[in-house]
Amino acid sequence: MDDSHQPYPIAAAPSDSIGRLAELISGDPTARLDADMKHVLDRLGDMGARPLEQLTPDVARRQPRAAEAIAAILGQQSRERPDDGVAVEDRAIAGADGELPARIYRPAGLLNRLNPIVLYFHGGGFVTGDLDSHDASARALARRTGAVVVSLAYRLAPEHKFPAAHDDAWAAWRWLSENARELAGDPRRLAVAGEDAGGNLAAHVALMARDARGIRPVHQLLIHPIAGGDLATPSYGEMLRARPIGLPAMRWRYQHLFADAAGLADGRIDLVSRDDLAGVAPATVVLAEIDPLRSEGEALAAALAGAGVPVSRWTYDGVTQGFFGLGLVVTKALFAQSDAADALSKAFTPKRRS
Repeated sequence: MDDSHQPYPIAAAPSDSIGRLAELISGDPTARLDADMKHVLDRLGDMGARPLEQLTPDVARRQPRAAEAIAAILGQQSRERPDDGVAVEDRAIAGADGELPARIYRPAGLLNRLNPIVLYFHGGGFVTGDLDSHDASARALARRTGAVVVSLAYRLAPEHKFPAAHDDAWAAWRWLSENARELAGDPRRLAVAGEDAGGNLAAHVALMARDARGIRPVHQLLIHPIAGGDLATPSYGEMLRARPIGLPAMRWRYQHLFADAAGLADGRIDLVSRDDLAGVAPATVVLAEIDPLRSEGEALAAALAGAGVPVSRWTYDGVTQGFFGLGLVVTKALFAQSDAADALSKAFTPKRRS
Protein backbone atom coordinates (compact mmCIF):
# COMPACT_ATOMS: atom_id res chain seq x y z
CA MET A 1 0.00 0.00 0.00
CA ASP A 2 1.17 3.53 -0.83
CA ASP A 3 2.48 5.44 2.20
CA SER A 4 -0.14 8.14 1.59
CA HIS A 5 -2.82 5.55 2.45
CA GLN A 6 -1.28 4.57 5.77
CA PRO A 7 -3.42 5.76 8.70
CA TYR A 8 -1.86 8.01 11.30
CA PRO A 9 -2.38 7.04 14.96
CA ILE A 10 -5.09 8.76 17.02
CA ALA A 11 -4.44 8.68 20.76
CA ALA A 12 -6.79 6.16 22.34
CA ALA A 13 -6.28 6.40 26.07
CA PRO A 14 -8.43 9.41 27.16
CA SER A 15 -11.62 8.52 25.30
CA ASP A 16 -11.28 4.81 26.03
CA SER A 17 -10.91 5.51 29.75
CA ILE A 18 -13.98 7.71 29.70
CA GLY A 19 -15.76 5.03 27.73
CA ARG A 20 -15.09 2.34 30.30
CA LEU A 21 -16.42 4.62 33.03
CA ALA A 22 -19.49 5.51 30.92
CA GLU A 23 -20.24 1.85 30.32
CA LEU A 24 -20.14 1.18 34.05
CA ILE A 25 -22.75 3.90 34.50
CA SER A 26 -24.99 3.39 31.46
CA GLY A 27 -24.40 -0.27 30.64
CA ASP A 28 -23.71 -2.09 27.40
CA PRO A 29 -25.38 -0.11 24.57
CA THR A 30 -26.26 -3.29 22.69
CA ALA A 31 -28.67 -4.17 25.49
CA ARG A 32 -30.79 -1.15 24.48
CA LEU A 33 -31.21 -2.23 20.86
CA ASP A 34 -34.70 -2.05 19.41
CA ALA A 35 -35.87 -5.56 18.39
CA ASP A 36 -36.06 -4.58 14.71
CA MET A 37 -32.58 -3.07 14.75
CA LYS A 38 -31.16 -6.09 16.57
CA HIS A 39 -32.66 -8.36 13.93
CA VAL A 40 -30.77 -6.51 11.17
CA LEU A 41 -27.47 -6.46 13.09
CA ASP A 42 -27.74 -10.12 14.01
CA ARG A 43 -28.36 -11.00 10.38
CA LEU A 44 -25.33 -8.96 9.35
CA GLY A 45 -23.25 -10.90 11.86
CA ASP A 46 -24.56 -14.18 10.49
CA MET A 47 -23.51 -13.05 7.02
CA GLY A 48 -19.94 -12.45 8.19
CA ALA A 49 -19.81 -8.69 8.72
CA ARG A 50 -16.90 -7.72 10.96
CA PRO A 51 -16.01 -4.54 12.91
CA LEU A 52 -14.48 -1.88 10.67
CA GLU A 53 -11.46 -1.45 12.91
CA GLN A 54 -10.42 -5.02 12.10
CA LEU A 55 -10.41 -4.43 8.33
CA THR A 56 -8.64 -2.56 5.59
CA PRO A 57 -10.78 -0.01 3.70
CA ASP A 58 -10.89 -2.28 0.64
CA VAL A 59 -12.15 -5.25 2.65
CA ALA A 60 -14.60 -3.04 4.57
CA ARG A 61 -16.15 -1.89 1.29
CA ARG A 62 -16.69 -5.49 0.17
CA GLN A 63 -18.18 -6.96 3.32
CA PRO A 64 -21.94 -7.55 3.78
CA ARG A 65 -24.09 -4.43 4.06
CA ALA A 66 -27.33 -3.61 5.77
CA ALA A 67 -29.14 -3.64 2.42
CA GLU A 68 -28.12 -7.29 1.96
CA ALA A 69 -29.28 -8.11 5.48
CA ILE A 70 -32.66 -6.52 4.71
CA ALA A 71 -32.95 -8.62 1.53
CA ALA A 72 -32.15 -11.77 3.50
CA ILE A 73 -34.72 -10.94 6.17
CA LEU A 74 -37.40 -10.29 3.55
CA GLY A 75 -36.56 -13.62 1.97
CA GLN A 76 -36.88 -15.41 5.30
CA GLN A 77 -40.28 -13.82 5.78
CA SER A 78 -41.38 -14.65 2.21
CA ARG A 79 -41.90 -10.94 1.59
CA GLU A 80 -41.24 -9.20 -1.70
CA ARG A 81 -39.66 -5.78 -1.90
CA PRO A 82 -42.53 -3.42 -2.77
CA ASP A 83 -42.46 -1.31 -5.92
CA ASP A 84 -41.96 2.27 -4.72
CA GLY A 85 -42.68 3.84 -8.12
CA VAL A 86 -39.33 5.66 -8.14
CA ALA A 87 -37.49 5.73 -11.49
CA VAL A 88 -33.69 5.73 -11.35
CA GLU A 89 -31.06 7.05 -13.75
CA ASP A 90 -27.31 6.68 -13.30
CA ARG A 91 -25.21 9.45 -14.80
CA ALA A 92 -22.06 11.50 -14.23
CA ILE A 93 -21.97 15.01 -12.83
CA ALA A 94 -19.17 17.47 -12.17
CA GLY A 95 -16.98 16.95 -9.11
CA ALA A 96 -14.05 19.03 -7.97
CA ASP A 97 -11.53 16.98 -9.97
CA GLY A 98 -13.46 15.48 -12.84
CA GLU A 99 -16.81 13.78 -13.26
CA LEU A 100 -18.32 11.65 -10.48
CA PRO A 101 -21.02 8.97 -10.54
CA ALA A 102 -24.45 10.12 -9.45
CA ARG A 103 -27.92 8.62 -9.32
CA ILE A 104 -31.10 10.55 -10.09
CA TYR A 105 -34.31 9.40 -8.35
CA ARG A 106 -37.60 10.53 -9.88
CA PRO A 107 -40.77 9.65 -7.95
CA ALA A 108 -44.12 9.08 -9.60
CA GLY A 109 -46.24 12.15 -10.25
CA LEU A 110 -43.50 14.62 -11.16
CA LEU A 111 -44.44 17.79 -13.01
CA ASN A 112 -42.91 18.63 -16.36
CA ARG A 113 -40.86 21.33 -14.62
CA LEU A 114 -40.31 23.18 -11.36
CA ASN A 115 -40.07 20.16 -9.04
CA PRO A 116 -38.15 20.41 -5.76
CA ILE A 117 -34.73 18.72 -5.70
CA VAL A 118 -32.70 17.20 -2.85
CA LEU A 119 -28.93 16.82 -3.21
CA TYR A 120 -28.16 13.76 -1.08
CA PHE A 121 -24.78 12.60 0.26
CA HIS A 122 -24.46 8.96 1.40
CA GLY A 123 -22.95 7.86 4.70
CA GLY A 124 -19.94 5.69 5.45
CA GLY A 125 -17.66 7.94 7.45
CA PHE A 126 -15.81 9.24 4.36
CA VAL A 127 -14.20 5.79 3.87
CA THR A 128 -16.99 3.37 2.90
CA GLY A 129 -20.45 3.78 1.36
CA ASP A 130 -21.60 4.42 -2.19
CA LEU A 131 -24.70 4.90 -4.30
CA ASP A 132 -25.86 1.33 -3.69
CA SER A 133 -25.27 1.19 0.07
CA HIS A 134 -27.64 4.11 0.67
CA ASP A 135 -30.02 3.57 -2.23
CA ALA A 136 -32.93 2.93 0.16
CA SER A 137 -32.47 6.29 1.90
CA ALA A 138 -32.49 8.24 -1.35
CA ARG A 139 -35.51 6.29 -2.60
CA ALA A 140 -37.41 6.96 0.60
CA LEU A 141 -36.75 10.70 0.40
CA ALA A 142 -37.87 10.82 -3.24
CA ARG A 143 -41.03 8.80 -2.63
CA ARG A 144 -42.07 10.60 0.54
CA THR A 145 -41.33 14.18 -0.57
CA GLY A 146 -42.22 13.96 -4.26
CA ALA A 147 -38.88 15.61 -4.99
CA VAL A 148 -36.17 14.64 -7.43
CA VAL A 149 -33.22 13.29 -5.43
CA VAL A 150 -29.66 13.52 -6.74
CA SER A 151 -27.30 11.15 -4.88
CA LEU A 152 -23.56 11.77 -5.31
CA ALA A 153 -20.71 9.25 -5.11
CA TYR A 154 -18.06 11.65 -3.79
CA ARG A 155 -14.41 10.60 -3.50
CA LEU A 156 -13.45 8.46 -0.50
CA ALA A 157 -10.45 8.22 1.81
CA PRO A 158 -7.78 6.97 2.14
CA GLU A 159 -7.31 7.24 -1.62
CA HIS A 160 -8.58 10.79 -1.46
CA LYS A 161 -7.82 12.47 1.85
CA PHE A 162 -9.76 15.31 3.48
CA PRO A 163 -11.03 17.67 2.08
CA ALA A 164 -11.61 15.90 -1.26
CA ALA A 165 -15.18 14.90 -0.36
CA HIS A 166 -15.99 18.44 0.76
CA ASP A 167 -14.65 19.85 -2.49
CA ASP A 168 -16.79 17.35 -4.44
CA ALA A 169 -19.89 18.23 -2.42
CA TRP A 170 -19.54 21.92 -3.18
CA ALA A 171 -18.84 21.23 -6.86
CA ALA A 172 -21.98 19.08 -7.02
CA TRP A 173 -24.05 21.87 -5.46
CA ARG A 174 -22.76 24.35 -8.02
CA TRP A 175 -23.55 21.86 -10.79
CA LEU A 176 -27.06 21.35 -9.46
CA SER A 177 -27.64 25.08 -9.11
CA GLU A 178 -26.77 25.51 -12.78
CA ASN A 179 -28.58 22.42 -14.07
CA ALA A 180 -31.72 22.20 -11.93
CA ARG A 181 -33.99 23.07 -14.85
CA GLU A 182 -32.45 20.28 -16.95
CA LEU A 183 -33.70 17.89 -14.26
CA ALA A 184 -37.17 19.48 -14.37
CA GLY A 185 -36.32 21.14 -11.08
CA ASP A 186 -37.06 24.46 -9.46
CA PRO A 187 -33.84 26.35 -8.58
CA ARG A 188 -35.75 28.13 -5.81
CA ARG A 189 -36.56 24.81 -4.08
CA LEU A 190 -33.28 22.97 -3.62
CA ALA A 191 -32.31 21.22 -0.39
CA VAL A 192 -29.34 19.23 0.90
CA ALA A 193 -29.39 16.00 2.91
CA GLY A 194 -26.96 13.36 4.09
CA GLU A 195 -26.06 10.69 6.65
CA ASP A 196 -23.03 10.79 9.02
CA ALA A 197 -20.22 11.88 6.63
CA GLY A 198 -22.93 12.91 4.19
CA GLY A 199 -24.65 14.95 6.89
CA ASN A 200 -21.38 16.78 7.44
CA LEU A 201 -21.12 17.44 3.69
CA ALA A 202 -24.70 18.74 3.57
CA ALA A 203 -23.96 21.16 6.40
CA HIS A 204 -20.75 22.21 4.64
CA VAL A 205 -22.67 22.98 1.45
CA ALA A 206 -25.24 25.02 3.40
CA LEU A 207 -22.45 27.11 4.94
CA MET A 208 -20.65 27.59 1.64
CA ALA A 209 -23.87 28.53 -0.14
CA ARG A 210 -24.65 31.13 2.50
CA ASP A 211 -21.37 32.87 1.75
CA ALA A 212 -21.43 32.52 -2.03
CA ARG A 213 -23.33 34.70 -4.43
CA GLY A 214 -25.73 32.12 -5.75
CA ILE A 215 -28.53 29.76 -4.88
CA ARG A 216 -28.93 28.66 -1.27
CA PRO A 217 -30.66 25.51 -0.05
CA VAL A 218 -34.08 26.01 1.50
CA HIS A 219 -33.38 23.28 4.07
CA GLN A 220 -30.66 20.97 5.33
CA LEU A 221 -31.54 17.46 6.51
CA LEU A 222 -28.68 16.20 8.71
CA ILE A 223 -29.01 12.52 9.63
CA HIS A 224 -26.68 11.63 12.55
CA PRO A 225 -24.09 14.04 11.11
CA ILE A 226 -20.38 14.11 11.83
CA ALA A 227 -20.23 17.52 13.46
CA GLY A 228 -17.37 17.61 15.98
CA GLY A 229 -13.78 16.65 16.57
CA ASP A 230 -14.03 15.57 20.21
CA LEU A 231 -13.82 11.79 20.68
CA ALA A 232 -14.52 12.12 24.41
CA THR A 233 -18.16 13.29 24.30
CA PRO A 234 -20.71 11.40 26.43
CA SER A 235 -22.01 9.35 23.49
CA TYR A 236 -18.50 8.43 22.39
CA GLY A 237 -17.87 7.28 25.93
CA GLU A 238 -20.96 5.09 25.94
CA MET A 239 -20.18 3.43 22.59
CA LEU A 240 -17.07 1.34 23.12
CA ARG A 241 -19.03 -1.82 22.30
CA ALA A 242 -21.74 -0.38 20.06
CA ARG A 243 -22.28 -2.01 16.71
CA PRO A 244 -22.04 -1.50 13.81
CA ILE A 245 -20.35 1.83 14.61
CA GLY A 246 -18.73 2.60 17.96
CA LEU A 247 -15.74 4.60 19.13
CA PRO A 248 -13.15 2.19 17.62
CA ALA A 249 -14.85 2.32 14.20
CA MET A 250 -15.02 6.13 14.23
CA ARG A 251 -11.37 6.35 15.20
CA TRP A 252 -10.57 3.97 12.30
CA ARG A 253 -12.46 6.23 9.89
CA TYR A 254 -10.62 9.35 10.99
CA GLN A 255 -7.25 7.61 10.81
CA HIS A 256 -7.89 6.98 7.13
CA LEU A 257 -9.50 10.34 6.39
CA PHE A 258 -6.87 12.78 7.65
CA ALA A 259 -3.23 13.21 6.79
CA ASP A 260 -2.56 14.21 10.41
CA ALA A 261 -4.40 14.75 13.69
CA ALA A 262 -5.06 18.44 12.94
CA GLY A 263 -7.89 17.41 10.64
CA LEU A 264 -10.28 16.78 13.52
CA ALA A 265 -10.06 20.46 14.49
CA ASP A 266 -10.82 21.75 10.99
CA GLY A 267 -14.00 23.83 10.91
CA ARG A 268 -15.42 21.74 8.09
CA ILE A 269 -15.46 18.76 10.47
CA ASP A 270 -15.74 20.46 13.87
CA LEU A 271 -18.94 22.33 13.09
CA VAL A 272 -19.98 22.63 16.75
CA SER A 273 -16.96 24.83 17.53
CA ARG A 274 -17.73 27.37 14.81
CA ASP A 275 -19.03 30.82 15.69
CA ASP A 276 -20.39 31.62 12.22
CA LEU A 277 -23.48 29.42 11.92
CA ALA A 278 -25.97 32.30 11.71
CA GLY A 279 -27.81 32.68 8.45
CA VAL A 280 -27.55 29.11 7.18
CA ALA A 281 -30.55 27.18 5.91
CA PRO A 282 -33.09 25.89 8.46
CA ALA A 283 -32.17 22.40 9.62
CA THR A 284 -33.65 19.10 10.68
CA VAL A 285 -31.24 16.96 12.72
CA VAL A 286 -32.06 13.24 12.95
CA LEU A 287 -30.12 11.27 15.58
CA ALA A 288 -29.82 7.64 16.67
CA GLU A 289 -29.58 6.80 20.36
CA ILE A 290 -26.93 4.10 19.96
CA ASP A 291 -24.42 6.16 18.02
CA PRO A 292 -21.14 7.80 19.04
CA LEU A 293 -22.19 10.83 16.96
CA ARG A 294 -25.31 11.49 19.05
CA SER A 295 -23.74 14.05 21.42
CA GLU A 296 -22.20 16.15 18.67
CA GLY A 297 -25.49 16.05 16.78
CA GLU A 298 -27.21 17.39 19.89
CA ALA A 299 -24.52 20.06 20.21
CA LEU A 300 -24.89 21.06 16.57
CA ALA A 301 -28.66 21.45 16.89
CA ALA A 302 -28.11 23.60 20.00
CA ALA A 303 -25.44 25.69 18.25
CA LEU A 304 -27.68 26.30 15.25
CA ALA A 305 -30.58 27.32 17.48
CA GLY A 306 -28.25 29.59 19.45
CA ALA A 307 -27.24 31.25 16.20
CA GLY A 308 -30.88 31.95 15.36
CA VAL A 309 -31.26 29.18 12.78
CA PRO A 310 -34.64 27.39 12.83
CA VAL A 311 -33.87 23.79 13.77
CA SER A 312 -35.75 20.65 14.75
CA ARG A 313 -34.02 17.70 16.41
CA TRP A 314 -35.34 14.15 16.57
CA THR A 315 -33.64 11.32 18.48
CA TYR A 316 -34.81 7.75 17.88
CA ASP A 317 -34.28 5.30 20.73
CA GLY A 318 -32.90 1.80 20.28
CA VAL A 319 -31.40 2.31 16.82
CA THR A 320 -27.86 2.76 15.55
CA GLN A 321 -25.99 4.83 13.02
CA GLY A 322 -27.17 3.81 9.55
CA PHE A 323 -30.77 3.05 10.57
CA PHE A 324 -32.50 5.63 8.36
CA GLY A 325 -32.72 3.55 5.18
CA LEU A 326 -33.90 0.35 6.88
CA GLY A 327 -37.61 1.10 6.78
CA LEU A 328 -38.59 -2.23 5.23
CA VAL A 329 -37.70 -3.91 8.54
CA VAL A 330 -36.99 -1.24 11.17
CA THR A 331 -40.12 0.64 12.27
CA LYS A 332 -38.16 3.53 13.80
CA ALA A 333 -36.68 4.19 10.36
CA LEU A 334 -40.20 4.71 9.00
CA PHE A 335 -40.86 7.27 11.71
CA ALA A 336 -37.59 9.06 10.91
CA GLN A 337 -38.30 9.05 7.19
CA SER A 338 -41.75 10.48 7.80
CA ASP A 339 -40.44 13.26 10.05
CA ALA A 340 -37.65 14.11 7.62
CA ALA A 341 -39.96 14.15 4.62
CA ASP A 342 -42.44 16.33 6.46
CA ALA A 343 -39.71 18.88 7.22
CA LEU A 344 -38.52 18.92 3.61
CA SER A 345 -42.04 19.13 2.21
CA LYS A 346 -42.80 22.14 4.40
CA ALA A 347 -39.56 23.80 3.27
CA PHE A 348 -40.53 23.20 -0.36
CA THR A 349 -43.99 24.74 0.06
CA PRO A 350 -44.01 28.27 -1.38
CA LYS A 351 -44.48 30.88 1.30
CA ARG A 352 -47.72 32.82 1.03
CA ARG A 353 -47.51 36.56 1.09
CA SER A 354 -49.51 38.16 3.85
